[in-house]
Amino acid sequence: MKKTANTRIPRRIILGAAVTAAGLALSGCGGASTPSAGGNVELNFVYWGDSNRAKMTDAAIKIFEEKNPGITVKSEYQDSGPYADKLATRFAGGNPPDVLNMANRTLLEYAQRGTLADLKTLPEIDLANIPGTIQSRGEVDGKLYGLATGVNLIGMVVNKTITDQAGVTIPDDKTWSWEDYAAFATEVSQKTGGKIYGAGYDVATETGPILFARQRGEDFYTKDNKLGVSEETIRDWFQYSVDLRQAGGYPPAGFFEQIGGSPAQSYLAKGTVASQIIPINNFKGYNEASGGNLVLLRMPGETTEKRRGYSADPSMLWSVAAKSKHPKEAAKLLNFLINDVDGAAQTLTQRGVPINPDVTEAILSKLGPDDTKFVEMVADIQKDDLPPAYVYPKGASVVADTLKQLGTEVEFGRITPADAAKTFLEKSNAAINK
Repeated sequence: MKKTANTRIPRRIILGAAVTAAGLALSGCGGASTPSAGGNVELNFVYWGDSNRAKMTDAAIKIFEEKNPGITVKSEYQDSGPYADKLATRFAGGNPPDVLNMANRTLLEYAQRGTLADLKTLPEIDLANIPGTIQSRGEVDGKLYGLATGVNLIGMVVNKTITDQAGVTIPDDKTWSWEDYAAFATEVSQKTGGKIYGAGYDVATETGPILFARQRGEDFYTKDNKLGVSEETIRDWFQYSVDLRQAGGYPPAGFFEQIGGSPAQSYLAKGTVASQIIPINNFKGYNEASGGNLVLLRMPGETTEKRRGYSADPSMLWSVAAKSKHPKEAAKLLNFLINDVDGAAQTLTQRGVPINPDVTEAILSKLGPDDTKFVEMVADIQKDDLPPAYVYPKGASVVADTLKQLGTEVEFGRITPADAAKTFLEKSNAAINK
């Protein structure tokens, strides 16, 4: 797709769920920026990511330090790990990071314990250009405890090389239904003689059923921090994959192994599946790993169900610790992360589309074709009349874990979708806000 330097992301930006589960090492692991000599204040900054993200983030931090003499930043990152335990240890020990990534699953808990600063009270943070939709996902009782690290969505990617060779037409993603996707996936499997499966997405990742529930008019999590998804919807979500597997469009039980989460390690890159659900800020990586002929599509059902499934669902937010020893300087760093064009020119869309539309517009000319497609897709989707999304309740991590456990049981036929749905509701409701 040709880059359009004059594309502007409207103010009502949305966030997708998206991202794979990640953590950060808070104990001083690799990736730390070495503070320069002579700094009066040293901030501890922790975030999740891989070595590539760390390289880009460190480049941005260097710019921050140049613009803010007297402040140095010691950063720590990790792409996965015991996030919750280590974060809890730091806060319980009275030694929280100054600026940190906060997961949407734990924001409410930390906010209600008084461990996070209300960002609205920090004058160094300029919120004038941050859309209200974005701010609402970090608000608890009228106070702002987190700002999304970027705008991201989930989407479907299809390997057009495979579909062209098989003679299968890719459906129109602005009109296709879940039934259309099932028919498409099954046809791919049939026409490749079962050598390539048409669908290969992760059933047990919560972003899928969250979108699926919204399309049916249900809020997976409600405004009053409860579970709003129905037993019927969870049953149908599981049943869909069972039916698709039986039809041949989805791989048999046990097909997927723990091979890692990078695009290069994916079954899409291996060429054994033709489509997959991904966080779309990873489109470039998946496209390169899969031979460069992936097509980026909206999720099925967006125009065939009761309402849109896309909404504001950040997986990670920026927060400032309430007990930061340097709240003013910490606020300056957070403000830099969301509002500084020079810093954003280093990180680009690594964390999604910048939440400040003016910053997004400023970096568009620096993006390659794949990242431009992702940014333009976000801009296009947010023009729709989208449903609201709310801060996740306490216990959301248990909900996600329960979904994964039951997904495996359903996959191997050890439990029916109906029984799985009943168990999911029972365990999830028992865990929420406890």
